[in-house]
Amino acid sequence: MLIRVLGSGAGGGFPQWNCNCDNCRRLRRGEINARPRTQSSIAVSEDGDNWVLFNASPDIRFQLEANPPLQPKRGVRDTGIRAIVLIDAQIDHTTGLLILRESTSPLEIYCADPVHRDLTSGFPVLTMLGHYCGVHRHPLPIDGSAFQIPGFDDLRFYSHALVSKAPPYSPHRNDPHPGDNVGVIVEQISSGRKLYYAPGLGEIEPHVFEAMQAADCVLVDGTFWTDDEMKKVGSAKKAREIGHLPQSGPGGMIEVLNRLPRETRRILIHINNTNPILDEDSPERRQLTEAGIEVAYDTMEIRV
Repeated sequence: MLIRVLGSGAGGGFPQWNCNCDNCRRLRRGEINARPRTQSSIAVSEDGDNWVLFNASPDIRFQLEANPPLQPKRGVRDTGIRAIVLIDAQIDHTTGLLILRESTSPLEIYCADPVHRDLTSGFPVLTMLGHYCGVHRHPLPIDGSAFQIPGFDDLRFYSHALVSKAPPYSPHRNDPHPGDNVGVIVEQISSGRKLYYAPGLGEIEPHVFEAMQAADCVLVDGTFWTDDEMKKVGSAKKAREIGHLPQSGPGGMIEVLNRLPRETRRILIHINNTNPILDEDSPERRQLTEAGIEVAYDTMEIRV
């Protein structure tokens, strides 16, 4: 199984267009050993030609140009993307669907019922696409059930609900529904090897840790280093309050990942522009390296 990291940053990317935090300022000045990042998305393939896209960020056009395996090869109008799985209905994971409106066939979109409702009400992007390429929507299970995607005979997918909130625009923002955010297991049937993907994790529920333990590679939430990290840029919101488990501190992501089998490949994705791990020379990044935890970057290729 082949995974391409199309975007590894959180909403806004890195540097964020209106941010003058320490990381963004130093990156613009060339004073930091760090890579720019677009907003988070991955693609998974069994053969290197046909791909399942996970989330469609506002940066999708640039991401596809930077990843030749997903570019057209078979005709004047073509793409390597055969299906799209939406983890949630957040703006930074769905706005890119509008860029894909020029598709020559309806988009094959897999999403949970709450996500579908948000994308046909508060942010009616799926309704809008009905006037362009069209959409074939497929319900995404939220109880851990398996499903397959036509054209990917050697891949089996499982999805389960995560503790989360709907996007700020959602009609049920303050009334969380199971399926507002999901984690996904991708299994290669022929080898039995598994990827666990969850870019937004606010809590490690028992079924989540069970999925992480069973995976050969986990690609999970790396948004913030500390719970109060956003205070440095004037926000009163804490990481856990907006659905992201910080890496450091008691019960943090480092502690969770250290409990996984030694052979599990552990990679953080969805890195916020304020996170000190973006600085590859920082003590925080060194702490991750010593723990055997990787940090995803744009165009990263992962084989599982």
